[in-house]
Amino acid sequence: MGILAHVDAGKTSLTERLLHAAGVIDHVGSVDDGSTRTDSMDLERRRGITIRSAVVSFELGDLTVNLIDTPGHSDFIAEVERALSVLDGAVLVISAVEGVQVQTRLLMRTLSRLRIPTLLFVNKTDRMGARYDDLLADIRRLLAPSAAPLSTVSDLGTRAARSHPVPLDSLGDLLADHNDTFLARYLDGTLASEDYQRELARQVGECLAHPVYFGSAMTGDGVPELIEGIRQWLPRATGSPADPLQGTVFKVERGPAGEKIASARVFAGTLRSREYVDLRRGGTSYTAKPTSVRVFERGGTIPVGAAEAGRIVALRGLKEIQIGDQLGRAVERAGQLFSPPTLETVVESADRTKLYVALQQLAEQDPLIQVRKNPVGQEISVHLYGEVQKEVIASLLETEYGLSVTFAETQPIHIERPVGIGTAVRMIGDPANLWYAGVGFRVSPGGPGIDYRLEVELGGLPRAFHTAIEETARQCLQQGLYGWEVPDCRVHLIHTRYIAPMTVAADFRRLVPLVLMQALQEAGTRVCEPVNRFELEVPPEAVSAVLAKLAESLATVEDTTVASDQAHLTGLIPAGRLHAFESHLPGLTHGEGVLLTTFEGFHPVPGPPPHHPRTDGNPLNQKQYLLHLNQT
Repeated sequence: MGILAHVDAGKTSLTERLLHAAGVIDHVGSVDDGSTRTDSMDLERRRGITIRSAVVSFELGDLTVNLIDTPGHSDFIAEVERALSVLDGAVLVISAVEGVQVQTRLLMRTLSRLRIPTLLFVNKTDRMGARYDDLLADIRRLLAPSAAPLSTVSDLGTRAARSHPVPLDSLGDLLADHNDTFLARYLDGTLASEDYQRELARQVGECLAHPVYFGSAMTGDGVPELIEGIRQWLPRATGSPADPLQGTVFKVERGPAGEKIASARVFAGTLRSREYVDLRRGGTSYTAKPTSVRVFERGGTIPVGAAEAGRIVALRGLKEIQIGDQLGRAVERAGQLFSPPTLETVVESADRTKLYVALQQLAEQDPLIQVRKNPVGQEISVHLYGEVQKEVIASLLETEYGLSVTFAETQPIHIERPVGIGTAVRMIGDPANLWYAGVGFRVSPGGPGIDYRLEVELGGLPRAFHTAIEETARQCLQQGLYGWEVPDCRVHLIHTRYIAPMTVAADFRRLVPLVLMQALQEAGTRVCEPVNRFELEVPPEAVSAVLAKLAESLATVEDTTVASDQAHLTGLIPAGRLHAFESHLPGLTHGEGVLLTTFEGFHPVPGPPPHHPRTDGNPLNQKQYLLHLNQT
């Protein structure tokens, strides 16, 4: 089960309350004083926000709950995505004061798209300004039309606020909307209380209904009802220990001695300690043996000889393990749920060698930051979702590695796409070919992804040489004509030659970049920038000022609807302009503007294409490239 929310809605406090109710902790920790169980990082305690997903397991009667407390800040959406990939159900926390916020809507959209059964918990009913009726209307309008309130609140917005259960038969109209048989019996008056329970459980399991509980994580009010809702409505894991092993790694961190610790969900089968297991990553696979398997239990972990389906495990001894690796048989996933990072920054430190090693280790915990080093200028860059991530990286580098760092100004990440067809061939013996290898490529538009194909006989070249050619081609396309990645294209291998026994794989690895870049240069590329789709709600009187700022931000407004109390705008905005626009929005709308954005894709850059510093020695210039090879 996952707990998700917009930042400051109170999900970590709710986690503490659940742990206390289950008898795992003696007293409820406080986010404000940094005493919570799941926020273990110094920065998490100082900022009062969750940055890394934390796992804790406990018992609710006969039900074992593996709970994942996820980040709420949008800069750490990749952590949320990894948690969603292993969930059976979720609790989405909403503040009764702040209400439905931008991140809340994004999370609910994703939960609905993945068909993850979800309960809603409206927190902070004891705070001044807490709402009930109009908040419930907002939930139905913005999150879930089938929201089913299972509690009311007396003395709302005061310290005396108390939640009271709502009888299930009050949900008859809502449940009847999704079941004609239930509707007929509802109209006949022949339904018993068990029928309402059975139908609500079915509709929650199929994501047709979303129970809503009101309460306060700080006081504990409403939490027992939520716990009973978790037991009654969320579906239990169904994998069998007798099935073939299936699992997914969703988190990698390092222990006190620097060893890798991988958290994985076992969907089916049994995972045993000190037995070899098949691990899959993309189209490749390998075998490895975990030296230790620990399961999460009562707030901590305990070593076990075997972990069965349904459990979350902590694995040690797997040196090559990465986030996203599959254990045993592949688990079907919906692919990337949120946008990739669209920002990049250069990180500076007095000790660049130590900095590079440290960032590579952090990239094991968050692969999307993609550490990159320029061998010429030695600059080290990372990918980001937002500015808060800079603070997190700086804090981790200082506390865990003793490194003080600064950051350059954040820039948007672009990509390149071929616009035509290009062909290049270098034969053995060509004056410009210095190696005992011959190779030829044809490059053309394509995608998504790199579609690599052979137009030569597979048996005409040793397999090790084919592997060297393909690996080098894919690596080479990380930098196109302007230095940006070329992620989507077709690459056809149209010519190969070698001389036995003189040719070695390194000959192809050195030759391929020159030939592939020559083919790409003939095809030509167009630089594209990341673009977000936006939905914007503003007061009617602020429309003209907002439209002017959108135009200044090079946004394209596709639709504008103005009502008496609210205006709704939709369109596209370059990701690199989004942060500046967001910073102006509160002033333009007197704090009433609501902006929701989702990654739309990459669109061609108007005007001259921006360049990105190369780190590959520039195979577009053979003299520079050869000098680079000699230096490395």
